[in-house]
Amino acid sequence: MPREPNVIYIGRKNAMSYALAVITSFAGSDAREITLKARGRAILTAVDVAEITRRKFMKELNISKITIGTEEIRREEGGTRNVSTIEITLTR
Repeated sequence: MPREPNVIYIGRKNAMSYALAVITSFAGSDAREITLKARGRAILTAVDVAEITRRKFMKELNISKITIGTEEIRREEGGTRNVSTIEITLTR
């Protein structure tokens, strides 16, 4: 699976680790926007990352777009399960 440029996938690390990744992504390139992607329980962390980064470190950041949705995931024992998803786009 190829990595998308300027996308940070939120998982199980703490919010500050991802906030540092956002700051590094903006500083290391001439990117104008970064997208945070999360699903399930990681959605809470994604919202925290966006707010921590925007309020404490990069006050010029704006949240330009929030997309929510649902993915169907196949279970090993058969059937499917619905998992919520979120994409938060931060722009400079």
